[in-house]
Amino acid sequence: MNATVIGHMRAQRGLVTRAQATAAGITTREIDAAVRSGRWVAVRRGVYAEQALVATTVERGAKQRLFDDAACLRIEREHVRSHESAGLVLGLGLLLPSPCLTHVTRPTVHGSRHEHGVKHHLAPYAAEDVVEIDGVRCLRAARTAADIAREHGHPYGVVAFDSALRSGVPLAELEAALESMPCWPRIRTARAELELADEGSESVGETLTRMLVIELGHGPPETQFGLTDGRREVWCDLRLHRHIIESDGRIKYRSAAQGGVATRPGQDVLWEEKGRQDFVTGFKLGMSRVVWSDHWGAARVAALARLDREHRDTCRRFGTDIGDLAPYRIQGRRRAA
Repeated sequence: MNATVIGHMRAQRGLVTRAQATAAGITTREIDAAVRSGRWVAVRRGVYAEQALVATTVERGAKQRLFDDAACLRIEREHVRSHESAGLVLGLGLLLPSPCLTHVTRPTVHGSRHEHGVKHHLAPYAAEDVVEIDGVRCLRAARTAADIAREHGHPYGVVAFDSALRSGVPLAELEAALESMPCWPRIRTARAELELADEGSESVGETLTRMLVIELGHGPPETQFGLTDGRREVWCDLRLHRHIIESDGRIKYRSAAQGGVATRPGQDVLWEEKGRQDFVTGFKLGMSRVVWSDHWGAARVAALARLDREHRDTCRRFGTDIGDLAPYRIQGRRRAA
């Protein structure tokens, strides 16, 4: 590769178009040979990346961002990224649909249309609705969350709204985004999703677990329930009466090299988690754990039955009132790490 092609890849998150490569002096025969040899990968027709980049892009959101980047390099007319394509640029935690499309909003497109994995939306937006991040123009978080809620409904919308709140977007800004769409398609669905939003959710998994708990029929659980004995401070994901529900996953016990978030050996994290659970249940609280697979299909039905059984058992043993915990409750929201 010559310096110009390397420059294009550096500026375009590892991508270069066929037109850019040939303009830089690489022949079409050389491009095709690079693809056949496996040195280059065609991320999209006419858009290429080095094999090493594609091989290390394994997380689903990162893969979709790569597809979005490649698709947008082929769109010559004015556009901004929107919906989940904007959310990925903004760093929002999202639940991606399957299949996942690249979404762009264009002020001049004649009606919304879907072609070659890209959905072009005809929708107005103001200059202040647009933000540029690393050279990519996309709609702001409030508008993005509202668009996702209208486009995909539940639970994608509540996940997007939770993530926007978590990133610091005020609730009033989300409400204003919906108010600016009074007659837009599925606006009532989006409003219902915002009603379910909670700034206490710290991950997509916690949002989905909260929806699972709400389905038990006892109303919304409390998020980020904190307890202290004056020496130790513990925060729990969800509380329903005297029952604690934790969103769990292997990611907590795996190192970054293994795709997790643990900064210590897994057995140390597990041992600390065991002590944490003993501390919480020592206040006469029950506890359930929910993992990612519990949210889908037959496993979801089984998880609901299990949560209902475990919650009822806690209520039978300890009641529902938490007045006795007042001296140990931490007031206010959890402090950011």
